[in-house]
This record gives sequence, structure tokens and C-alpha cells, in this order.
Amino acid sequence: MALIEMIMPKMGESIFECTVLNWLKNVGDKIEADDMILEVATDKIDTEIGASHSGIIKEFLVQKGETAVIGKAVCIIEVVGEETIPQIKISEETNRTKIAEVEKLIEEPTGDFVNLLTTSPTSSKPSTSLNSRFYSPLVLSIAKEEGISFEELDKIVGTGLEGRVTKDDILSYLKQGVSVSAPVERIFVASGNDQIIEMDRMRKMIAVRMVESKRIAPHVTSFVETDMTNTAIWRDKSKAKFKQDTGENITFTPLLIEAVVKAIKDFPMINVQVDGDKIIKKAKINIGMAVALPNGNLIVPVIHEADSYSLIGLTKKINDLTYRARNNKLKADDLADGTLTVSNIGSFGNIAGTPILVQPQVSILAFGLIQKKVSVIETPQGDTIGIRHKMIISHTYDHRVVDGSLGGQFVKRVSDYLEGFEIDRSLF
Repeated sequence: MALIEMIMPKMGESIFECTVLNWLKNVGDKIEADDMILEVATDKIDTEIGASHSGIIKEFLVQKGETAVIGKAVCIIEVVGEETIPQIKISEETNRTKIAEVEKLIEEPTGDFVNLLTTSPTSSKPSTSLNSRFYSPLVLSIAKEEGISFEELDKIVGTGLEGRVTKDDILSYLKQGVSVSAPVERIFVASGNDQIIEMDRMRKMIAVRMVESKRIAPHVTSFVETDMTNTAIWRDKSKAKFKQDTGENITFTPLLIEAVVKAIKDFPMINVQVDGDKIIKKAKINIGMAVALPNGNLIVPVIHEADSYSLIGLTKKINDLTYRARNNKLKADDLADGTLTVSNIGSFGNIAGTPILVQPQVSILAFGLIQKKVSVIETPQGDTIGIRHKMIISHTYDHRVVDGSLGGQFVKRVSDYLEGFEIDRSLF
């Protein structure tokens, strides 16, 4: 038998830590490699982590509610056929010395404060300020670089577990000059049969980010009515064969996203982000796709390099992301680096909406309900009246960098691609 340290795996770009929500196994339990043993939360997603080895869990190194650092050990597994990893012995005297050094630096922060915390044997646990509030090494590092004192740090309202300040909280504080999650001084009194419902963690995150987005960007929305008749006819006549040949159900979503990708190529300045007084033109087209969860919350997985997929590939990717989103199986990478977001609000029976931007993106599209309407049809022989499938597309954009001309032309181009869909298009 040998003891192996299980290392916290990489969870996506820009994610350096996570919070342990729950251990799914107990000390002494026998596990197999890849068994889900740990549930963690990052600033973006809750997810489960699989075991790195088969064996028996001997010890948890990070407890529920504590911070786990990417690349650091989170538990010890007893396995067969592996060499024992030497354990570092720390004397009581050394331990007391380290504690004294940390306490002194908390009272008088110096340039060596963060380095001491990150090299200490207990660095996987969050650090504490004078008022016993916990801060992760990443948050402390940002605070050090930006010259934020503990007194100022203690005033930032956190959105993490038990009010912990996350990376997004401190970065938002630096951008705004104040914490965007600071509560409004308003008092509401429940009475009679009113029911008080505590927000879950995801709902709190959504609430904070929506308020943050409205404060950062001046939102403007343009609308266009689209004739979806050709697209609807093609889908109706092709969906059975599509299912037979690919094993996938084709909804309207891949057809809508395909049109969006084409329009982005025509108007690449819609695929940008704002960084202070600079505009970052994104090289990749990564489409975020809003998915409603069974508990009523919303999550936005990302189709990375959406322009590299065929319609069949796009359908498979969308179906996979939707399934994993609704079954809590998304990974952190699935939510990262979106450049533009779409939301199919027509699935809820809505005809139009004014969505809020997903920062730092500058564009979001909402596709409304497809309805049969009496419409004027222009033909070479003259105008006539007929029944057409109509849909309203809403385009919300950041008016700091997207003017009405670009915002309006872009959504109209999306509409043009959908209206010009080829009824006789082949699957392959």
C-alpha cells in the first residue's frame, strides 16, 4: 500500500482556486479512478471532480467550505503498487514561528505577505483579515498589486460562499471604484402569508452580474421581424431524416446560431470586447447559448469556434451542452471565453425581449416565438396575401462601442440569412 496525494485539477483558463461545497465520499470509502468524490464551486460554475486513483480515501486535506488551490493536494488516497510520497514533517516550533509571522504581517502588511501565504504548508486554506474574514491567495495577490489595504478589502461585499470575496468581486471593485455587489439600503417587511425564499448561490451570482452589466454598459436594443417560412419548412421536412441519419434531434437553435455566425463574419466589429479605452477584436467566434435549468436559474455554456462546425456538428454540440447543463455536468471550460450570446426566448412563448449583456461581451440576441401571421408577400407578379412564419429578433448591444448603424445592420443580416434559407438544402 502507498499514499498518493490527489491534486486539484485544472478547471479552465483564469481559474486558480475553487471552494469545496461537499465531499461525496467519506474517509475510509473505497473508490475507483474517476469516481465523483468532490463537489466544488468556482466563480463561474458548480461541478464534480473525479478521483485521480483507485484506492481508499485516507484523509481530506481541504474541508467543506474551504478554498482548494488548483495544482495543490486536496486529499490522500491509499493505493496499491505506487511508491509512497514522502511526507513533510513540520515541527511544533516551526509551526508556531510561521503562525507568529503571519499574525505580525496581518497587523502590518508588507510586500512578503502574499509570498509567505502561498509558500506556507497551509496555503490551501484561505487567509484571514483582522475581522476574521477569509481571503484566498489569489484575492490577496490582486489586492497587493493594486495597493488595496485590509481595511479597504474588508469593505468589499463578496458574492462567494458565505460572503467570500471572489476574483470577480475585487476586479469589479477596481473597475467601479465601489463594490458592485454592495446592497441597497432598503428595508422590506414580510407580512401575512408572505413567503421568504433564500436565494441559492447561482441566483445570487446571476443577480450581481446582471446589475454589474447594466452599470458597466449603456444598453440599446434594436428589433427586426424575420420571415422564418423557408427555415421552418426545411426543418419540418428534414427533422425525421436528420434524426435517422445522425441520431440527433434538430431544433431551431442550430439554424439560428448558424445565421449568427455568418453575420459575425460579415460584421467582425460586433465580435469585440472593451478594455478601458481599448477595443479588443476577438479572433475566435465563441457563441454563448443561454440554457434554462430545471430549478429556474440560467446558465450560458459556450460553443467555442462555432464557425468551425457544420450544421450537423453544431447540432450535436448544442444538444450535448444543453443536456450537460440541465444535468449539472458542465465543466468550467464550457462556460469560458464567450464572445457573443444568444437566447431562444421563443421556447417560453415570448415574442420579444430586451436581454442584458454578458460582460465583457458587447452583443446579445434574443429570438422570439415563431408565429403564423397573415402577411403581404411580394412576388414578380405583384403583391399577394398569405400565411407566413414570423419571428422577432431582439439585438441588445453596448452603445459605448456599437452604434445604432452597426447594431441594426448586424441583426438585419442575421434576419437575411434566415429568410434566405434554402428549402432544398441537403443534410450533407
